[in-house]
Amino acid sequence: MTTLLARFKQRMRRFAQKPASIDLAPYRAQLDKVEEYSTGLSELSDDELTAKAGELRDREFDDAELCALAREAAERAIGQRPFDVQVLGALGLLDGIVVEMATGEGKTLAGAVAAAGYALHGKRVHVVTVNDFLAQRDAEWMGPLYRLLGVRVGWINQSSKPEERREAYSCEVMYAPVSEIGFDILRDRIATDPADLIVPAPEVALIDEADSVLVDEARVPLVLAGSTTSDHADPVIADLVKRLRHDLHYEVDDEERNVYLTGAGSEAVERALGDIDLYSAEHVASTLSKVNVALHAQVLLHRDVDYIVRDGKVHLINDSRGRIAKLQRWPDGLQAAVEAKESVQTTESGEILDSMTVQALLSRYPTRCGMTGTAVAVAETLREFYELEVLVIPPNKECIRDDEHSRLYTTLEQKEAAIVAEIKEVHEKGRPILVGTLDVAESERIATKLRKAGLECVVLNAKNDAEEAAIIADAGSFERITVSTQMAGRGTDIRLGGHDAADHERISELGGLYVVGTGRHSSSRLDDQLRGRAGRQGDPGGSVFFASLQDDLISQYAPDADEPSAVDDDGLVADKGTLHTFEHAQRVAEGVNLEIHRNTWRYNKLIEHQRDLILQHRDKVLRTDVAFEKLGKGEHEGVSDEVLIHACRVITLFHLDDLWTHHLTYLSDLREGIHLRALARQNPLDEFHREAIPAFNKIVPESWELASDTYASAPITADGYNLADSGVKRPSSTWTYLVHDNPFGSGLEETMKGLVKMVRGRR
Repeated sequence: MTTLLARFKQRMRRFAQKPASIDLAPYRAQLDKVEEYSTGLSELSDDELTAKAGELRDREFDDAELCALAREAAERAIGQRPFDVQVLGALGLLDGIVVEMATGEGKTLAGAVAAAGYALHGKRVHVVTVNDFLAQRDAEWMGPLYRLLGVRVGWINQSSKPEERREAYSCEVMYAPVSEIGFDILRDRIATDPADLIVPAPEVALIDEADSVLVDEARVPLVLAGSTTSDHADPVIADLVKRLRHDLHYEVDDEERNVYLTGAGSEAVERALGDIDLYSAEHVASTLSKVNVALHAQVLLHRDVDYIVRDGKVHLINDSRGRIAKLQRWPDGLQAAVEAKESVQTTESGEILDSMTVQALLSRYPTRCGMTGTAVAVAETLREFYELEVLVIPPNKECIRDDEHSRLYTTLEQKEAAIVAEIKEVHEKGRPILVGTLDVAESERIATKLRKAGLECVVLNAKNDAEEAAIIADAGSFERITVSTQMAGRGTDIRLGGHDAADHERISELGGLYVVGTGRHSSSRLDDQLRGRAGRQGDPGGSVFFASLQDDLISQYAPDADEPSAVDDDGLVADKGTLHTFEHAQRVAEGVNLEIHRNTWRYNKLIEHQRDLILQHRDKVLRTDVAFEKLGKGEHEGVSDEVLIHACRVITLFHLDDLWTHHLTYLSDLREGIHLRALARQNPLDEFHREAIPAFNKIVPESWELASDTYASAPITADGYNLADSGVKRPSSTWTYLVHDNPFGSGLEETMKGLVKMVRGRR
């Protein structure tokens, strides 16, 4: 009866489509089976255990049997016997689910058990990580476990050479940053010889920090660019915009997302550039565009917030992780404009050959699963975009962390004064403190104020992220104050008493790690990830967040908040109505971002469908003789079929790729202004499809026509064929990068924020 009731409740939850609707009970029931399968395993030798795992490859097997073998293997290979909660996590992953496991609960080992299980089922697994460090660390850390189970494991990072990549992809389990997998796919898409292909067909993606990868980075495009003779930023214009004055020469919108020249500003620019007419046909598409981009770089992008300058280069900061976003760039000349602003050498720019979003990349895998500490908060998004459900795994030991109510102050200065006072009071007892800040500038400002108050601290931000593992590992030491930007994806647990936990009992008696948040994030998940650094594995701990009515979150998403009616002498807001202001602002921010994600994907779905069709055609050209059959031998006498087949393939692929590149540019330009169609009572998405589809349908026929013309006049000899000899050539160099998401604020985003304002006005 109890089982029937549990099943009924599960079905009702599924019918209601509530977040975290996967019932844990069926997985708990498998723990008894895991114990049954464990009988006698401890008596086997290592070779016998490996052989027993190998037997699974030849038959269908119960995942509980795999978990029993993996539990025994993990204890022998890495000295860690998976807890029941880790086994539950592995079972969920093997069912293609996103499992939520709290920080410090052993997600890495649970993921390795599941990856080994998929491999023994005969499926190739890509364990997708958020950065190079975690890919290499986890692959090497779990390597002995995989080897004892007879599973080959490899990893790649940014430095991996083509042959190293090919070797890693040949393994049954491969760890890699999501960006590197995407870049390899993009490079494969311009290959002209099947032997140059590296990435095998996708099968299973097991995603670490799943909410960060699947949600926060879903819209981020990965880009493959090729060298062109493009214009660099004009240092004269960069210097000119530095002299323009706010409110006189330019205005900034309420949310500081866009900047506009005033009439006086336009006149000042025109005079400075030799009395030109900025809005003439001669200058509107070039000079005016450069001025607008330079102004955006000067006014809206801030050093040590949006980027840092290190080693003579501009490095973007990933705002969801607080670290340098390696290989990431702004598009449309903005990168060069920031470099000109900072007077550093301009990096190479070029034409986008192809791109793909992280969401499109991971949607390629027939089987997807993931693990994170904060999945429930994005359960709706995971279900809508990836058809993934969430399974919440309880902690191995009950969490006893004391999470205090947030403290809201009227001004930024009052908030930061209160933060320093709080840290000083707690520090006097010797309790370790982790201070989580929102950006680099804030981390350095707080650190300076702490030092002025006589409090020494260690700072971890994008400027010294290479030292992060060592800094985080000792953040739980006696009297340690650590000031850090975003903690998501750091990958290193904070152990009470330091990296060796030598002082564990002493720190526990003091109350454990104390987490101080200097502001609420635009996503509640990031708040939860910061809190989760304290109270791991049943340890004591505490957390508190500070906020002010001047914080960006409130100024952007709740600018019309009522003035507080009750304020203490130190600026602390006491009335309950105002205390809910930042929670409301956070919900608005999350809603806006979800709607932008939803609408962006509606546009990208068509582009991805067109990309799939082009790739199917391209793959046929690449792997068969269809180009030779289509173009024919022509006038090339005395040349072998082998040479002609190669020439036909290279020529056809060149024109196909070139037309696709131009189509992407067309779609980008079309998308940029399509939201304006709404003013004419037209549906922008319908209009986008109406224009994008006919343009796409011309690509393949036109590629054959161009290929035929090139082939007819191509200088093909018995020695071979060079594309450049025909007057056309591929870029001399290519490189990859990520486009910083939505740097200018799209028309869609501005529309969404406008709706938010309208709703506020009706309240």
